[in-house]
Amino acid sequence: MRPAIALTICALSALLVAARGSEKPPAAAVAAVGVAAAGDLLRSGGHRYLDVRTEKEFRNGHVADSLNVPYHFFTSQGKEKNPKFIEQVAAHFDKQDNIVVGCKSGVRSELACFDLMAAGFENVKNIEGGYDAWVENGFAVKKPQTQDEL
Repeated sequence: MRPAIALTICALSALLVAARGSEKPPAAAVAAVGVAAAGDLLRSGGHRYLDVRTEKEFRNGHVADSLNVPYHFFTSQGKEKNPKFIEQVAAHFDKQDNIVVGCKSGVRSELACFDLMAAGFENVKNIEGGYDAWVENGFAVKKPQTQDEL
């Protein structure tokens, strides 16, 4: 019985190795920056902020002078990746531009960075903690005016 178990384990291991070999190798690691460093990069004038949250999230508050290109859309079927994300980003950024990418918490923006890097964008950085960390650290945001302010 033991040889049969060993043979089965070997066969399963070989299948696992073969399956892993068919996956794309992971892209290079995404450079991550904290909000303080991101703020410095943006103030230096050499970087631009790409906000990959939904349009609704963006309208509720965002980093000044940021560009919004949603990475996901929320539909009746659930969360769906924006099929034109790379195309829309490429309409506003060159592949050599310095881009700081943010979302709500840093997860979508990290995924967006991987996709951007795979598409040839060379200088993308993910903001650790995203917009939430930006706000929690007291950095300025642009919020919609309330009716009382008008």
